Amino acid sequence: MFLEAIDVLLREHAVESVRSAEAGKGASALYQALDEGGFFELLAPESEGGAALEMSEFYPIVMLFGATALPLPIASTMVARLLLAPADRPTGSMTFAPALTIGPQEAITASLVPFAMTADYVLGTRQSEWVLLPVSQALRVPSGVPGNMTASLSWAPQQGRVVRPLMDADLQALGAVLHAGLIAGAAQRVFDLTLQYGNDRSQFGKSIGKFQAIQHQLSVMAEHVAATRIAAEAAFQCGRRVPSWLVSAVAKSRTSEAAQLAAATAHAIHGAIGITAEYELQRYTRRLHEWRMAHGSESYWNQALGERVLAGDEPLLIDFVRSVVA
Repeated sequence: MFLEAIDVLLREHAVESVRSAEAGKGASALYQALDEGGFFELLAPESEGGAALEMSEFYPIVMLFGATALPLPIASTMVARLLLAPADRPTGSMTFAPALTIGPQEAITASLVPFAMTADYVLGTRQSEWVLLPVSQALRVPSGVPGNMTASLSWAPQQGRVVRPLMDADLQALGAVLHAGLIAGAAQRVFDLTLQYGNDRSQFGKSIGKFQAIQHQLSVMAEHVAATRIAAEAAFQCGRRVPSWLVSAVAKSRTSEAAQLAAATAHAIHGAIGITAEYELQRYTRRLHEWRMAHGSESYWNQALGERVLAGDEPLLIDFVRSVVA
């Protein structure tokens, strides 16, 4: 029911919201529609007016946001409102900082924050404290990539306020698993577009999708896209209020690896039309590359997982794998 209702709102506002956000004008119409519908409280307990959705039920919604290529921190806002006490929840959208650094004279810096160009607040951890920082008071340095919503932020000393989390969570890993779900949705949309184009585009009297070389590329692409769905879904079906670090790491590692492969294959099959502004493929592949790097690429998480395996007590690698899926 919630998925269908959100899908209706996205169909009505998504295209306009994407264009407005990428032009630096925000997406107030979509935010207002979601807020008025109470969708930002989907994960919050029923005692606080929420729907108390489980993470497994939240996963299709995150995928839907990815399949729309929204450059907005809607999923992270929903999760942040689950994590924070009602008195600490601000009015506005929230994104997670991969890390907060304390610089000279205690200035606060957050590098490469996803959705920093469209979020109202950044939630991060400073030592053992959770800190909520307003983006409007930050010095914002964009990534330099056109249409990219990632930016590095810095605040003067004493900016922001300490907030109280309702449960333990690793914000880096939590941001990673949310982006794994977004990648899964965007990758599926990219595959659907590529498959349709292969069937529609004709060359030498038949559709290019009937050529063996194209069929091989589509088959490999389909395997990677299926892997993103499986890895992300497994993390969201962890049976906990928020996914653990371990399942989040595995999900982000696999989806980030597949993101660049899916994007490259899609553009190879589409040819020049894939990069034109009038055709929607470039919007999705730009998001895939952006989300691949958000909260750590596959290289970052592969190294972290390798260190976890070596430091663990499991005698065999298969025992480690069982500990992930248990």
